This record gives sequence, structure tokens and C-alpha cells, in this order.
Amino acid sequence: MSEHGRCERRRQKGSRLLFAGLLLVVAASSVVHQLLPASAADSRRPELVGWVTDALGEPVQNAEVSMYADGMKEPIAVAESQGDGEFALEVPEVPFETLSVDVSRPHFHSYTWSPTPDELELLSQGVTIRLPDITMERRITLGFWVATLTFVGMLALIALEKLHNTMAALLGAAIVLGVSSVGSPFNPNLFILDFEQALQYVDFDVIFLVMGMMIVIGILEATGIFQWAAYQAYRLSRGRAWLLVIILMILTSVASALLDNVTTMLLMTPITLEIALALGINPLALIIPEVLASNIGGISTLIGTPTNILIGSYADIGFADFLINLTPGVVLAQIALTIYVLVVFRRQYREVSGGLSPAMLERLKENGRITQPATLVKAGTVFVLMILLFIFGEQIHLVPAVTAILGAVVMLLVVDVDTQEMLTVVDWTTLMFFMALFMVIGALQEVGLISLIAGGIKQLVGENLTFALLVIIWSGALFSGVIDNIPFTAAMLPVVGYLTRTIPGASSKALFYGLSVGSAMGGNSTLIGSSPNMVTAGISERAGYPISYITFLKVGLPATIITVAIGTIWLLIRF
Repeated sequence: MSEHGRCERRRQKGSRLLFAGLLLVVAASSVVHQLLPASAADSRRPELVGWVTDALGEPVQNAEVSMYADGMKEPIAVAESQGDGEFALEVPEVPFETLSVDVSRPHFHSYTWSPTPDELELLSQGVTIRLPDITMERRITLGFWVATLTFVGMLALIALEKLHNTMAALLGAAIVLGVSSVGSPFNPNLFILDFEQALQYVDFDVIFLVMGMMIVIGILEATGIFQWAAYQAYRLSRGRAWLLVIILMILTSVASALLDNVTTMLLMTPITLEIALALGINPLALIIPEVLASNIGGISTLIGTPTNILIGSYADIGFADFLINLTPGVVLAQIALTIYVLVVFRRQYREVSGGLSPAMLERLKENGRITQPATLVKAGTVFVLMILLFIFGEQIHLVPAVTAILGAVVMLLVVDVDTQEMLTVVDWTTLMFFMALFMVIGALQEVGLISLIAGGIKQLVGENLTFALLVIIWSGALFSGVIDNIPFTAAMLPVVGYLTRTIPGASSKALFYGLSVGSAMGGNSTLIGSSPNMVTAGISERAGYPISYITFLKVGLPATIITVAIGTIWLLIRF
């Protein structure tokens, strides 16, 4: 090897080490929890302590608690409520005859408390007093309507495909932040949230999990393993279309559970198009069943669908939990879906003559060759270890995001890949979509729309867990078909979280599993229902075989009704 080649190799290795080191730093920072400093043990000053909640009994964070003495305009002490809604206000050593405590926060009516003469006497003696629990009532402001209309507009842009999903989400985030920053100085009621608050709503566990998996999948894809698997599917079917579609659906379903359904369809759609054209069958008769299977198969695991990643991070549901609680229902739904597909496309499958010419078979075989066997062994070993850590890592407090980053780092170190190429593998557009979406949903939480929805559903279902589960599943199935299931799931997480805390028996997190089933299976009903649908449609259209909205609806809607019904029955049995 020339000196130049050795220098270039050392440079690439150094780049990989630097990139891997940065990923490790990011992973470590994502799971570090800052501990609040405890009050000094020898402090003798009295305190006013209390707990702030909203009308639903949920803690109110960052409420400003101000203490005023003898009618002064400036507070003599100020504190903020913490994440659990609690606050502690230290009473300063100043002479006073009267006290009042004001609790205020944007989008809430202010609350004022004044101590009785007896309580004032206790404070003067250095006794800490606990205030009665404070319930702050929501206030509908101009900011409420701006945030609500922005969210509705974002969904409309996504549903009508007027803007790319990421652009629509970024536009929504820009509107709520821009109105808050520019409009609030002129009219305080236009305030929604500031940039620091918006960042608090971004779930970086989701961001790092998705980023790590993108790197892992990018390395595995380069080995040719997916093309090899597709060729083996054809070889096993021996040209029989009905058997081929069954094998392809099983392969897609399993791959969606172990990777994710978006990536799976990115890999499988071009391969399937080539096989279908070689067989002389309409590619849509293979592609549409595949994408339906991918949306269902991904439900089995934490990393299988973007909606599960959101749910798992929010509700602290691990890889093994999804696997145990949802896989049996997913298998039953896949069996029903397979039977349905064989009936719907039976005419197309019968028309296939069966078998390929030797030249075409050789071409498929060549394209389905594993190009980097040594890399596959290394990367495959790391991937298997990652799956084991996903399943058992929770027992050692290893969160999925860290597992994904660790897996990506190890693969980068053991596999000789170019760091620049790996940076292109990461879909930064998707990551930006998630971050902007979290900010817009955070705006809805700030202004109180999420609370209104949660309160309305709670009034509807009362304390009936079965009824609540049915509402969550079927509303998810319905609205995921109208809009993309990712923003719907993100918006519903706080609602389901509230119902889980208030409905007897819901602590099993059954409602979160219901949201998973409803949103993922509901994404099969329309072309815009899920990201895999739109990704697949784009690839198919570029190949000259467009999937129209109506074409997908005719196949997808009945499939959704059948599979969601089976998923519902399983969850009712399970929980």
C-alpha cells in the first residue's frame, strides 16, 4: 500500500473514532438526570410549601410563586413549581403585618392565597406551613387558538401532501415560536411557549434511538443481506405467486419488527418491483400486501414503528414488553391479513405463468448476492447483541436509546466504513421532523388543548377500562387514516397518560398498547396513514407504477377493519 493510501486509511480510522466518541458523549448526556440540590439542613427560616395542579389533577410545572408583604408591588420572595408541581418559598426575615402569595403561569388563571393571623404567628416562630393544594384553572387565550389552528393546518398540509412532512412540522414550530416571541410583547395573550420550553418537550431518547438504528441499518444494508433474502424468497416460492407473496409478507413483517417498517419498505420495494416485473405480474399485487404487513409486523417491538418508539419512550415500555404483550395479536392479525390478500389478489396470482427464463433467474441471483460477507459477520454479530440488549438491557437500566447508540458505535469501530458515508445514511430530515413535531405538540400541551381532550374522553368513558380501550383503539384507527399516524400518536400520548393514571386497572398500560395497535394498524387504511405507505408509493411511482389514493383505500380499509378487530379482541383477552 502506498504512503498516501496508509495516510488516508489512518485519517478515516481517526474520523470513525472521533464520530464514535461523539455518539458516546451524546448517548451519555441523553440519560444523565440532574439532581436538584437539597435544602441546607441547618436552615432555620420558615417556608411556605405547596403543590400546584391543573383541573385534571396533573402537576403544573414552572408556575411562578411570588410572595408579597404589606401590599408591596415588588415580591419579597419568588419560587417556581417543579416537575411534580411542588414548590418551596422561603420566608425572608423582614418585618411584615400581612402576606399574600400569588401563583401565576401563562394559560392559567392566577391564584392568590393569604395566611390567617394564626398562620402568620406560626411563621414568625419559624414554623414551615403547607398551603392547601392549589388547583389552577385553564384560561383560553389567543395563544390557544394560534396553537390549535397551527396544528390543524400542519395536519392538513401533511394529509393533502401540500408540503413535505418535515417542512410542515418545521413551519408549525416556527409559527408557534415566532408568534410567542414577536407577538407577546404587543399582546401577552399571544404567548404560547418560549424556545427553552419547546426544547423541554423534545424527546431526545427518541431522536438518539432513531439515529443509532439508522447507522446500524445503513451498515447492514451495504452487505447485500436484504437483496439476498428477497432472492431466497423467490427461490423458495419456485415462481408460484401466491406462495411468493406469503413469503414476502412474512419476510417484511419480521424485518419490520427487527429494523423498522420505514427502512424495511425502502429496502424491499425496489427488490419486489424487480421480481414482479420478471414474473410478469402487476407489482402492486406484491407491494401493497408488503406495506400492509410492514405496518402490522412493526407493532411487535419497540423499534418496529415510529409510533412504538414514541409510545415506548413516553410510557417507559421496553422492547420485551411490546414483544410479550403484542406479538400474539400481531401474529393473528398477520394470518388474517394474508388470507385477505390471497382473496383480493387471487386473479393476478392465477395469471402468473410461473418460472423465469434462465437469463432472468441468473440476473436475480446476481443481484441477490451478499457482497460483503466478512462485514456481514461482524455487523450481524453486533446486531444480534443489540437485540439481546433491547430485550434484557432494562434489567441493568440500559435504555433503548443508549443500546442503539452503543450498537452504532461498535459497528463503526469493527466495520471498515467511511464516516462521511455514515453521515449520509442518517436521515436528518426525519430527525428534524420528530423534533419540530415534539415542539408543536408541546405548544398544544402548554395552551391546554391536550387537557381539554383528555377531560372530554375521561367524561365519556368514566372509569370503564374496557370502554376506554375501545375508544383509544378505534379512534386511533380512524384518525391515523385521516392524518399521518405519527403526529396523531404524539398528540395522544399525554391524553392516554392521563387516562392511565385515573382509570382503575389501567396501570397495566393497556391503553398505551391500544394506542399502538390502533395507530399502526389504522395507518393501513389510507395512503397517507403511515410513513411506510408514502415511502413505498414514492418508489413505486418513480418506477412507473403509481399507487393512487383510491387504489390503496380499496385494499387498505377492509384490511384495517379486519386486523384492528383482531387486535382489539387480543387486547381485551390480554388485559
